[in-house]
Amino acid sequence: MSGLELKRPKACILGLEGTALSNWEKGFFREADPYGFILFARNVVDPDQLKRLTMELRDMTGRSNLPILVDQEGGRVARLKPPHWRKMPAAGVFGQLYEQRPEDAREAAYLNARLLAADLVDVGISVVCAPVLDLYFPGMSDVVGDRSYGSEVANVVALASAVSAGLLDGGIIPVIKHIPGHGRAAVDSHKDLPVVTASKSSLSVNDFEPFRQMKDILAGMSAHILFTAIDDQRPATVSPTVIRDVIRGDIGFENLLISDDLSMEALGGSIASRTHECLAAGCDIALHCNGKRTELEQIVSMSPALDGVALERALAVTNRISSLKGDVPARPVLADWNARLAQLLAPVWAPAQGEGA
Repeated sequence: MSGLELKRPKACILGLEGTALSNWEKGFFREADPYGFILFARNVVDPDQLKRLTMELRDMTGRSNLPILVDQEGGRVARLKPPHWRKMPAAGVFGQLYEQRPEDAREAAYLNARLLAADLVDVGISVVCAPVLDLYFPGMSDVVGDRSYGSEVANVVALASAVSAGLLDGGIIPVIKHIPGHGRAAVDSHKDLPVVTASKSSLSVNDFEPFRQMKDILAGMSAHILFTAIDDQRPATVSPTVIRDVIRGDIGFENLLISDDLSMEALGGSIASRTHECLAAGCDIALHCNGKRTELEQIVSMSPALDGVALERALAVTNRISSLKGDVPARPVLADWNARLAQLLAPVWAPAQGEGA
């Protein structure tokens, strides 16, 4: 039993302000009881500090299987950085290797994910917002760019599947993103709303297909994208039509749907209205990342206790967290994996001196 059946948390995942919980945060989070938390570079100093923080979050909520998330894709999206953590290659590096040596690329993607899982388990993180399933489209905003494994569906699925397997084998829950597809964004959704005018049939065959092939992953993150051929009024995150007809329908994703960060500028209206709209549209969980007090209060005020099918999906994730082994391999094993990974990646990538593989 995960404990969620008895005390149902709020349908939100929240960010923190700093490297330790403030007195205000302790009281607020204890009362709010969000489903989980997400950590950023501002919350991280070194492994010892991070272990203390994640332990404090679990102690505060009384949930050993508390979802604690981090964006750690590799490349420019990494919250855990050198010198305390190794520098990871971007997804595009594995895509480049896949074009030359597909078997080596799959092995490298798996090993990299196993090493990432060991890093995360060691500091008490249970969920990683990766892999990215967005296709690469030349000429579009670099908000995706080298975060994509490539422009071909088969390549993306092969590598993302290896990453997901490596994470799960290492004790970490993956979150596929950004469903139903962010690759055609011509502007950065952190700053503005991307509008995609491609036909529904083209989107279904291309952008949606990686998510369709990986729909059994237990959690997915939505895209703040306006698809004019499907709903020309509302971005996917707050569109009942996109969530019902595309994400749940065409793609067939029936697992936990987490919004992308509601503080991003792609969405309009107040934080409270964004929260209400994303949950009303069909997201199971509202994600808010910046840790700002006034915004946290709005998110929590508009997030009901998990219930119904959303609760079932949330339980599936926490139950899986409970069942995953999450043992950090011995140092010699990690050293062997690092050496093998460096060997596999050598034709396309090498870390800067002192950063490790």
